[in-house]
Amino acid sequence: MRAHVGDHLIVESPTTGATRRNGEIVGVHHNDGTPPYDVRWSDSGRVSLVFPGPDAHIHHTGHPAGTAAGAGARPLSDVEVAALVRDASAAPSMHNAQPWRFRYFRGERLFHVTADLARTLPHSDADLRALHLGCGAALMNLRVAAAHTGRQPTTRLLPDPGDPTLLATVALTSPLGDEDDLCGLYPAIHARHTSRSPFADTEIPESVRTTLREAAGAEGVSLSFASGWHLQTVLDLTLEAEARNLTDQGSAADLTHWTQLPDQTPRSATEGVPPYAFGPRRHGGKAPVRDFAGGRPVPGRETADFESSPQLALLATPGDNPNDWLRAGQAMERVLLTATLEELSSSFITQALEWPDLRWPLRDPVAGAGHVHMVLRLGYGPPGPRTPRRPTRHTLDIQP
Repeated sequence: MRAHVGDHLIVESPTTGATRRNGEIVGVHHNDGTPPYDVRWSDSGRVSLVFPGPDAHIHHTGHPAGTAAGAGARPLSDVEVAALVRDASAAPSMHNAQPWRFRYFRGERLFHVTADLARTLPHSDADLRALHLGCGAALMNLRVAAAHTGRQPTTRLLPDPGDPTLLATVALTSPLGDEDDLCGLYPAIHARHTSRSPFADTEIPESVRTTLREAAGAEGVSLSFASGWHLQTVLDLTLEAEARNLTDQGSAADLTHWTQLPDQTPRSATEGVPPYAFGPRRHGGKAPVRDFAGGRPVPGRETADFESSPQLALLATPGDNPNDWLRAGQAMERVLLTATLEELSSSFITQALEWPDLRWPLRDPVAGAGHVHMVLRLGYGPPGPRTPRRPTRHTLDIQP
């Protein structure tokens, strides 16, 4: 059995007269097209990993994923709207707070992407910059998912000056046009996970670095890899931020709120960073991975040596306002999806970004890259575990 993204998996029922299942293959794990597959089921809109049995067969569509004739002109069903929001919500956010909400207007075929101000980090993100980055990443996933269905995502950032919580609108009224390059990123949406494990010291090839720079540049954001004295400066600033966080009550409160240890009062299982995603405690190496345990003991947690030469990429824009933050969030997710397709693992180095006096020195004054919005740790290592997401009934509102 071999398939391509966009083909359909048909599972016949062994019982006469029973309903068969049909799903679109949205991810292929092997280059030769053999199973398993990531399948979005038509009856629920959910994506699951499937190892097809003898009762399954492939229906080859004969056209690229998302280019079905007339897709852009056909109204979305509520199941399809919910599926797009599930894809969007696979985006990363600081401490996995998931600070977004979506409203879909059927008549206008229009999404509103809004900030959920009940899901902020008051001490670590007082200016809401990280909130905008996370929502920008969700916006990028929504654009990619829409393009995958054959619809052109016409996007406006901050369309209403009187409502700063309305971060973007996305209209899906036209067939796919100049954003067809986004379709190829779709398989990475549910394959991308933050990895807090050690990476190999294998250098990322220059050709791949160029591809990542181009991905950021497509969103009007610069990406640069820190090296030499600049890399050491970034590492030193991160260590300084980590030392401050250990004694800062506000930072500790944010971390405790969005993590859950066995001896704490249980919080929702659909948000935050669970202990299984903390990764090992760093024993050696220079990779500045945040310790989400915050010094608290975690039963059974291992220690490990991390890479001695971490590969850190900085995303920056000339300006530093909500529009820049949203563009940086979209660029961040576009880079991460591209990195996933290049078989790179990734995590976030945000500690110094949380302290205003440490954030500005992160920039490379030689390159003059402006305001740094995110530091990405990239490399070859194990993929991270899947972390929880809120159900769409908590994040989506469908209007006539």
